[in-house]
Amino acid sequence: MSSIAETYTQAESDWKALESAQGPVFYVGAATCGRAAGAGKTIERLEQEIQSRGLSARVVETGCIGPCCLEPVMIVQTPGAPQVLYGGIGPEEATAVLERHGLGGEPCAEWALGTMDGSVWKGVGPFQDHPMMAGQVRHVLRNCGIIDPEKVEHYLARDGYRGFLRALEIGPDGILEEVKASNLRGRGGAGFPAWRKWEFCRSVTSETRYLICNADEGDPGAFMNRSVLESDPHAVLEGMLIAARALGATEGYIYCRAEYPLAIHRLEKALGQMRELGLLGKNIQGTDFSFEMKIKKGAGAFVCGEETALIASIEGRRGMPQPRPPFPAVSGLWGKPTVIHNVESLANLPQILVRGGAWFAQFGSESSKGTKTFALAGKVNRTGLIEVPLGTSLRHIIEVVGGGSPGGKSVKAVQTGGPSGGCVPADQLDLPVDYESLTAAGTIMGSGGMIVLDEDNCMVDIAKYFLSFTQEESCGKCTPCRVGTRAMHAVLDRISKGLGTLEDINTLEEVAMTVKNGSLCGLGQTAPNPVLTTLRYFRHEYEAHILRKECTALACSALVEYQIDETRCTGCGACRRACPVGAISGESKKTHVIDPKTCIHCGACLNRCPEAFAAVYRQSGTVLRRETPKKKSAAAAPEESAS
Repeated sequence: MSSIAETYTQAESDWKALESAQGPVFYVGAATCGRAAGAGKTIERLEQEIQSRGLSARVVETGCIGPCCLEPVMIVQTPGAPQVLYGGIGPEEATAVLERHGLGGEPCAEWALGTMDGSVWKGVGPFQDHPMMAGQVRHVLRNCGIIDPEKVEHYLARDGYRGFLRALEIGPDGILEEVKASNLRGRGGAGFPAWRKWEFCRSVTSETRYLICNADEGDPGAFMNRSVLESDPHAVLEGMLIAARALGATEGYIYCRAEYPLAIHRLEKALGQMRELGLLGKNIQGTDFSFEMKIKKGAGAFVCGEETALIASIEGRRGMPQPRPPFPAVSGLWGKPTVIHNVESLANLPQILVRGGAWFAQFGSESSKGTKTFALAGKVNRTGLIEVPLGTSLRHIIEVVGGGSPGGKSVKAVQTGGPSGGCVPADQLDLPVDYESLTAAGTIMGSGGMIVLDEDNCMVDIAKYFLSFTQEESCGKCTPCRVGTRAMHAVLDRISKGLGTLEDINTLEEVAMTVKNGSLCGLGQTAPNPVLTTLRYFRHEYEAHILRKECTALACSALVEYQIDETRCTGCGACRRACPVGAISGESKKTHVIDPKTCIHCGACLNRCPEAFAAVYRQSGTVLRRETPKKKSAAAAPEESAS
């Protein structure tokens, strides 16, 4: 085992050699999002072309750089030129980029997203100027999409583990003071100051303390933790070393759901590399600090994101919450003082120790310091993983970074904090994203899920969807959550079918507050948030469902009837071919007809009608038509270019 100093020298040398390679280097985003978009085929094609042509070129698999909507993405590096990021690179595009850029030295403007060093090169501007990067500050994501996550040398070459080495120098008290100066708050959603949690744990007299990384991310539409673990696992593991040193912890657990196989694979590999470097085990780096880490695979129960349920799962028991106090910091895993941190909280620690707490505190708002990663999803043009300073407005995130809603439709609301969060209406999009502001609006930060909703979303249906998730994921231990969520879901189901009464609204509010105030854990306490916020901001939609039997978003199928406008139908047959139950009949170039007895109200016909204003429309009391946006041609994607 070589010394860490020798390893740094070799890592920096290897990294410089890669950056100055004489042949082209192709960095392909190969996190789960990239692989799902076809990055594996892109890599395969590149390797085939390189081998068949006998080229001196390399392919490097990296993690997720952020713009998931433009996957597969690839950075191309050639001698004497800046690195250029490309989006939408399938096998055919990869061949073209290899020939034109890799071998010909000319950028492919139609797929170029920008240069990585901020320069302008042959008409391609900086990636930082891309609309999706507007206002982003990448601290947690600084290595994501840049390095090979399975090579510790890449991490070391970019100041990896230097924060931990400084932590060894300044000791537990020094670490605590730096984190206190940073005012780092828990990124799992609660926003509790990290240093205060550490003080509680340190105040308990015990020879054994535990540290747990909570990577049990289970919110629909959320992928922040997964992306970081897949793209930069050593940042999280280094953060665990720093926190463990501050706490005097001797053993740590990474609780990651088994549904994240790539993240687990890269964590396992990273732990092996740490042992080879002498960063785990007894007397780490010749000090009195000893620490071991293990991975615990969770079965995917959403409730295990709650601290005490997570602890029960690690101990081999059913994942069910326990009453608090005592809190885990006092009595947690096997009755010992235990600190649990979210993935992002830990990933912030290395940079805080390298650059100092004051540096971290210069970003963010007055009460919420630093940056925050978000998984931007839903009805928004540019979906993906982003990182912005806390205090950034929802409007900036959705309209500038996300590019607004597709098809020119209006944003109706944004759901923050996952199924336990709430819906913030469009007229409050200037709300700053920080812990206090979101709480005042009736929602939560959560771990960073952010789902944009537009005019085609029914808020009754949205509340029903998220409540169905929390109701199914409830462990059933406490009565308010077990019974209350089911009761609320039954009322919402009745309203969505046009069978509700105005008294149901009062019932919803009453049951929601009972569940919120009486539930044992955070799942039950926050489960009513989608209901309460939609009632607070969109009560008129509930009343429309009840009084007029009308769903103005045309989303509740029981309140919708599909007909064909014979004055506009061209008889093209698109709706007939799309219908899954054969409810549509008609000859070519003649008006088609829908059989209302066979129709299952799925909406496939409306979505397939090629008219600007759909010939197939929905009726609810009065005729309502929904515009069918024209599809973009394949040649137009990706829509943004830095050229």
